[in-house]
Amino acid sequence: MTGEESKDFKGIVRLAGKDLDGHLSIRKALMRIRGIGHNLAASLSLAATSRLNLDLSMPAGELSEEKLEELENFIKNPSDVIMPFLLNRQSASEVEKSKHLISTDLVFAVTQDIQRQKDVRSYIGWRHSLGQKVRGQRNRTTGRSGMTVGVLKKALKQAAGGDKKEEKK
Repeated sequence: MTGEESKDFKGIVRLAGKDLDGHLSIRKALMRIRGIGHNLAASLSLAATSRLNLDLSMPAGELSEEKLEELENFIKNPSDVIMPFLLNRQSASEVEKSKHLISTDLVFAVTQDIQRQKDVRSYIGWRHSLGQKVRGQRNRTTGRSGMTVGVLKKALKQAAGGDKKEEKK
C-alpha cells in the first residue's frame, strides 16, 4: 500500500461482471471490459466525471460502492449519454432502439449472429461453416493452420527408408 492509497482503497474492483485492477484509472479500467474500447471508454469516463462528479485521475479502487453501482448503470445504458455511432448494436430502423452490449451478452449475440448467417446459408454463413476467412481477405498463402499431410508422409518415408538401408548392410 503506497502513501497515496486510503483505507477504503480496493485492489480489485468488480464492475460489469469483471474483476478490474483498482490501481488503474477509470478510463483504463473501463477498457478492460469486453465490448468497451478506447473511444467508448474515453467518452464514458468523461460523461461519468461530469454526471457522477468523479475525478478522471482517480484510480478505480478509490470509488465507493454507491459510485460503482452508478457507474455500472451508466455503462449498461450508454445510449442516452454518448453518440450513437459508438454503440455496437446500432438500429437500422426507427422501431428498434440502439443499444450497447458488454461482456457475455456481447459474446452470446455474436455467436447468435453467426449461427443465423449459417442457417440462412448466406455467403458469410457458408464461409463461417467452412472455417474460411469471411471479410474478403486473401487466403491463397495466408491463414494456413497445421502441417500439411505431404510433409508428414515425406518424413515418414525417409525414416522408413533409413531403416531398410541399415538392414541390408
